[in-house]
Amino acid sequence: FMTGVTTGMALLAAYIGALKTGRGRDVDVSLFDVALNQLSYPATWFLNNEHVTERVARSAHPSTVPSQLYQTKDGWLFVMAMTPKFWALLCEGLNEPALADRPEYRDVAARREHREQLTLELDEQFGRETTAHWIEVFAGKVPVAPVYDLPAALNNPWLQSQGLVQAVTHGAGELKLLANPIKLDGERLPGKACASLGADTDAVLRELGYTAEQCEALRQGGVV
Repeated sequence: FMTGVTTGMALLAAYIGALKTGRGRDVDVSLFDVALNQLSYPATWFLNNEHVTERVARSAHPSTVPSQLYQTKDGWLFVMAMTPKFWALLCEGLNEPALADRPEYRDVAARREHREQLTLELDEQFGRETTAHWIEVFAGKVPVAPVYDLPAALNNPWLQSQGLVQAVTHGAGELKLLANPIKLDGERLPGKACASLGADTDAVLRELGYTAEQCEALRQGGVV
């Protein structure tokens, strides 16, 4: 999927270049190249300082703490207190302002060193209330988000209000799809369903030289 998106971007770049220079060019994008590129800054860290970024529990950020999943009374919450400002606001919203001044949590390096201890303490704090409660407490103050399963995510009324789910007409009936994430002048790009399976079979066969009678014979024989 990422390779397709990257290829689309590369084709647009080549097209714009052709408009400017009048010369086309070959576009080459591979699955491996794109996958490697997705290593992003962990690759840069290793290439320059041989720092090995390892996977951390709870989808945690490898270096910034706290930035991970925490348990609430009824589920999970993702919290991203990436800066000193957000860390202070997080402690304030939890009614634990003294937490921000403790030596083991005084800065990102200290919190990273004591990540497991801090996780237990924040779990205890977040576990006092529901996910919805904490979303309300930190709205507009600290980047937090609920963790939904697939049904809860796709049935969320907010998706409908934002036009993120669309219904299109298909040969088999109405088909619901995720809408285009791109907006131009405030409007989402329109989408449409592909043709039904076999809709273009006759046209392709006729282009290859088959007559209408031969196409029908292939259909009757179950070939197409």
